Amino acid sequence: MTDYSEEQRNELEALESIYPDSFTVLSEKPTTFTITVTSEAGENDETVQTTLKFTYREKYPDETPLYEIVSQENLDDTDVTDIIKLLEQQAEENLGMVMIFTLVSAVQDKLNEIVDQIKTRREEEKKQKEREAEEEEKQRFHGTPVTIENFLNWKAKFDAELLEIKRKKMKEEEQAGKNKLSG
Repeated sequence: MTDYSEEQRNELEALESIYPDSFTVLSEKPTTFTITVTSEAGENDETVQTTLKFTYREKYPDETPLYEIVSQENLDDTDVTDIIKLLEQQAEENLGMVMIFTLVSAVQDKLNEIVDQIKTRREEEKKQKEREAEEEEKQRFHGTPVTIENFLNWKAKFDAELLEIKRKKMKEEEQAGKNKLSG
């Protein structure tokens, strides 16, 4: 027969030594505790963090512990759902063994993945903005394609403008008296 309370006490001692800063016992009966898990710092020292609350059931580790996410920082709802699913899967796989360290390690890995995804998403957004700026720049210098019709229309307007300028100049010269012959 397995001594559940002895296994639980041993695991608590181990967890307390592994996570000295983030491990907190909330109650003894039933044994309830929290562990705060923080990802490795990403770009701009950005991290994601979650606090997991575990409660031992009477026959743990032959039963899965109760767990929930008490708080989180920088996580989307989809990320929280993914973490809960991951905890469910890991708990089922490790049934019969002390598993809290395994669960916390899996969540730690997931948080590191999330930070990497955030970094990748930011890089993609930056590349997209660069592509958009490049397209705007191309549009600015692209102009109108020249066809025979476009050119002939432009040439007619241009010739008309030149003729008008010559007429004005000739009128000004006549008024100024420059065309008069002098002795």
